[in-house]
Amino acid sequence: MATKTFDAVVIGAGPGGYVAAIRLAQLGKKTALVEKEALGGVCLNWGCVPSKALIAAANLVEEVRGAADRGILVDAPRVDVAKLRAFKDAVVKKLVGGVGQLEKGNGVEVVKGTAKFVGRNAVEVKGADGEATRLEAAAFIVATGARPVEIPGFAFDGKDVWSAKEAVDLREVPKRLVCIGAGVIGMELGTVYAKLGSQVTYVEALPQILTGIDPEAVRLVQKGVRQRGGTVLVNAKAKGFERKDGALAVQVEVDGKPQELACDKILVGVGFRPNSEGLGLEEAGVEIGPKGFPVVDAQLRTKVPSIFVIGDLAGPPFLAHKGFKEGEIAAEVIAGMKSARDWVAMPGAIFTDPEIATVGLSEEEARTQGYDPIVGKFAFAALGRALAIDHTEGFVKVIGDRESKLLLGVTMCGPEASDLVAEAALALEMGAYLEDVALTVHAHPTLPEAFMEACKAALGEAIHALNRPERPRKAEAGSAARA
Repeated sequence: MATKTFDAVVIGAGPGGYVAAIRLAQLGKKTALVEKEALGGVCLNWGCVPSKALIAAANLVEEVRGAADRGILVDAPRVDVAKLRAFKDAVVKKLVGGVGQLEKGNGVEVVKGTAKFVGRNAVEVKGADGEATRLEAAAFIVATGARPVEIPGFAFDGKDVWSAKEAVDLREVPKRLVCIGAGVIGMELGTVYAKLGSQVTYVEALPQILTGIDPEAVRLVQKGVRQRGGTVLVNAKAKGFERKDGALAVQVEVDGKPQELACDKILVGVGFRPNSEGLGLEEAGVEIGPKGFPVVDAQLRTKVPSIFVIGDLAGPPFLAHKGFKEGEIAAEVIAGMKSARDWVAMPGAIFTDPEIATVGLSEEEARTQGYDPIVGKFAFAALGRALAIDHTEGFVKVIGDRESKLLLGVTMCGPEASDLVAEAALALEMGAYLEDVALTVHAHPTLPEAFMEACKAALGEAIHALNRPERPRKAEAGSAARA
């Protein structure tokens, strides 16, 4: 067995791993990156990137369908599934190739195969040909991610029962689709298929879809589902399915009452479990938590000083950008820098329609942490840019501390919310006060003005909304557009 020696070895080339390898190399460390499948991991190949390519295409289809309202007359759009899939695949191929070029350009050695710890400072990597290579290093970063959870009665078969991987592969657009799990995955991908022509039914075991998200934003998403002919079932448990009359029949219990849903395909998106098995982590001395996630400190270090864990394997939230950041942190710690998980808030974006983005505390969380929260809200319906692009659904809501006026959190629901949240994240990271945003001149007419206006509303100084000082916690946007 051949043996190679490095300063650091990264296991897993998803968002966290490939970034960690690049950062290690930048910091002068001789680095190897081990990956058993494709560079970029789930995010680039089967998750974030391909799903957003499909979401953008589905949005375009819906835009064309509604263009007549703005005087643009076109024939009913038709979708060439094969061409759309080819477009999505081309986007993925370009980005995966870019990752490979970055690793090579930074001097990272990519090793194909499956790694397993055989000591605290060594792993064996078994290639597809069965040959093994021993990699020795002073430090290891494990970034093997997580995989979709299977539920009883709905084993993934890639034919009738899809995981997100099959859903983004886009082999067909079923006439009827049942999405089990109405969290981020189910709602995002279900919306894609609804816009492409599927009749979609969402089955959620909890009392609300998109659990943990502002109920006001959730109501707008549910409204969109209804407008597209979809159905949302909450307090609903999927029990199993059978093939019947050339279709699938899904058995569910809704509020305890049995019901059968006829469909052509089933998409299961109920969460993720960590890929911590088979790596030899416990044998190497790494402590594994009760849910399968290795225990790490603020610097992503496990109980074994030479082994770090990042990304989805380090626990929720399962966000690619969290993996990016943790990859940089672990690499910098290995290089002797004083990096740590010390961000103020981690932004999140949900690419439903309308989009939802959050960062920082909700009103309830702020109150739980001892703040007396003040709320400001501005509706996109009162924003000139939103009116001009004919996307007026939604709002921006800000949470501040009533006494100090420190900005604590932001919820955005509406057009381009996933992009708009970046300004809010920066404001929180810099310790901004409501006045800081309210006094910052924003270009007009643009969507980010809604963030500024919401901060003004929280201060009782809104110009394009009615101020209600007698009800400061429920400042609401008025109907006067920002002309």
